[in-house]
Amino acid sequence: MSRALIIVDVQNDFCEGGSLAVEGGAAVAGAISDYVDAHHNEFDHIVATQDWHIDPGDHFSENPDFKDSWPPHCVAGTRGAELHPDLDTEYIQAYFQKGQYAAAYSGFEGLLAPEDAVPTGERQPGALPGGDDVDRFAPDEDAIGLDDWLQSHDVEDVVVVGIATDYCVMATSLDAVQAGYAVTVIRSLTAGIAGDLEEAVAEMELGGVDVA
Repeated sequence: MSRALIIVDVQNDFCEGGSLAVEGGAAVAGAISDYVDAHHNEFDHIVATQDWHIDPGDHFSENPDFKDSWPPHCVAGTRGAELHPDLDTEYIQAYFQKGQYAAAYSGFEGLLAPEDAVPTGERQPGALPGGDDVDRFAPDEDAIGLDDWLQSHDVEDVVVVGIATDYCVMATSLDAVQAGYAVTVIRSLTAGIAGDLEEAVAEMELGGVDVA
């Protein structure tokens, strides 16, 4: 049995100064780095997910309701989509990019980024979805998803950390349970949008997630 750590969406746009900042995001980035530095030997595999929006339709809105629609964020290749600089990527083996053309909260909706792709991208700041260079940010049709990747590496036990506790962390962890993994979320290594996260914690625990 293999054990994997899934680091969810620790990106600039979800940390202080980003377009959809979560309070405490930058601190969580640093805390995850410290945790990985101290505990990487306890994991057989470490992977990360990224929101990677190209043209996600009504997921982006000029008048967002902050439930189903949001301000533009994590546009593929922009600085906002880059991993936060306080997240040490030394031990990350694979990146799974999600939400190219629709809303995607769970890392299990992500596709494996090519090995030669730099997850920070090269798109110029201010470039928006729908431009002439969209095709080079499109997902590879042959790319495998997170579940297939984990299964191919005999993973049975996953630990989930990252941003945001009550959205992408929760969606990823619940999907992991549904896919048959034993799942733990380390609450202190997450940051949430809602002030009170007890409802999200209760929902995860009800869904079979161990929130530590």
